[in-house]
Amino acid sequence: MSRFKSDFLRTLDERGFIHQISDEAGLDELFAKETVTAYIGFDPTAPSLHAGGLIQIMMLHWMQKTGHQPISLMGGGTGMVGDPSFKEEARKLMTVDMIEDNIASIKRVFSNYLDYDQATAPALMINNAEWLRPLNYLEFLRDVGRHFSVNRMLSFDSVKTRLDREQSLSFLEFNYMILQAYDFVELAKRYNCRLQMGGSDQWGNIVNGIDLGHRMGTKQLYALTSPLLTTSSGAKMGKSVNGAVWLNPDMLSAYDFWQYWRNTEDADVSRFLKLYTTLPMDEIARLSALAGSEINEVKKILATEITAMLHGRAAAEEAAETARKTFEEGALADNLPSIEVSAAELEAGIGLLALVVKAGLAGSNGEARRHVQGGAVKVNDKGVSDERQIVGTGDITADGVIKLSLGKKKHILVRPV
Repeated sequence: MSRFKSDFLRTLDERGFIHQISDEAGLDELFAKETVTAYIGFDPTAPSLHAGGLIQIMMLHWMQKTGHQPISLMGGGTGMVGDPSFKEEARKLMTVDMIEDNIASIKRVFSNYLDYDQATAPALMINNAEWLRPLNYLEFLRDVGRHFSVNRMLSFDSVKTRLDREQSLSFLEFNYMILQAYDFVELAKRYNCRLQMGGSDQWGNIVNGIDLGHRMGTKQLYALTSPLLTTSSGAKMGKSVNGAVWLNPDMLSAYDFWQYWRNTEDADVSRFLKLYTTLPMDEIARLSALAGSEINEVKKILATEITAMLHGRAAAEEAAETARKTFEEGALADNLPSIEVSAAELEAGIGLLALVVKAGLAGSNGEARRHVQGGAVKVNDKGVSDERQIVGTGDITADGVIKLSLGKKKHILVRPV
C-alpha cells in the first residue's frame, strides 16, 4: 500500500524515483487537489543529454501522464556559469553561441517524452536566459543576494566537498546556486510553478530556492529528488566502454542505444524496467520473476521499450531484429552501424589498428593493440592476432563491405566509397 494518495507521487514511489521530498504530506495534498506545475533544469554542456539524464525526463513524463504540467527548463543563463555541484574542477566556459547551439540540439529529444501541444496542461520548454541575461548586477545583489547566508552556502555538501579537498571554487561558480534558486522564484511567479525536481546532488540547490521563495513572497514551494543511479557493478549510468550513451540519434544510433540496454546487468533489469519504461507494474512484476536464460529475453524487451520511447517503435524493432540476425543467425545485417572509407585508402591498405580507431571501437592505437592482443578483434568474423595486419580491398565480402568486430557484441561495417 503506497503512502501517497496522489497518482503522481504514488507512481514515482512504486517505480523507485523518489529519494527525498521536502514536505511529503504537503506535496501529496497539493497533487491530489489541483493541477501542479513543476520543473527540472537541464544545463546545455553538450549537444545532447546522455542516458544518465533519462531518469529526470521520465519524471517529467509521468508528471504529465498523471494530469500535471511539466516544465523542461533550458539553462541558457546558468549554462554561462556551470554547475559546480560535486565537480572536482570548474567547467570550461562556453560562449553564448555554443550554448544556444547545444540547446537547439538538446531540445529535439524532449518531444518524444512530453506533449507540448496538448490542450490541457501542455508541457512547457523555457530558457532561463529570458530573465538571467538581462539582470542588473547591483539590483540583483540588493534584491536577491541579501537573502543568502555565505555561512549556510559553505555548509552544503556540494560546496563543502570541493573545499575539503582544497580544490578551487571560483566566485563565478559560487553564484550558481543563487541563480538556480532565483530560477525557482521566477518560475513560481510567472507560471505558478510549485515544485523543482532533480537528482539527489541537487538537494541543497533546490532547498535554497524554496527558502528564497519564502523570503520573496511566493506560495509554498517544494523539492523532490531522485536517487543518483549507478549500475549494480558501480558503473555510472549513461556511460559505456566507448563513452557517453547519447540520446540524440546523430550522436548515437538507435542500434547502439538498444545494445547499451540489452547489455544491462541481470541485477538491474527489474529496476530499469520500472524507471525507464512505461510498462504496467504487473507486467514488470511478471518479467522480473523470470530467471535463467529467460532473463535475456527480458533484457531484449527492456532495450526495445526504452529505445521505442526515444527513437520510435519502428527503429527499436529494427534494432532488435538487426541484433537477432547478427547474434542468433550469424547473418550480416544491413542495419549494423557502418563507417565509410575511401576506395583509394582501401586499395593502398589501411592498418588494422588505425581502422579499429576509425570505426570507434577504440580511442587510440594503444587501446586497439590491447584489444588485438586480447583476441577481441575480428575481420569478417575471423580472429586477428597480428596487430600489424593490413586491411584492404581483398577483405571486401560478396556483400560489398568489411565486417569489423570487437568481442561478441560490437560490429561495424566498413563501406568503400
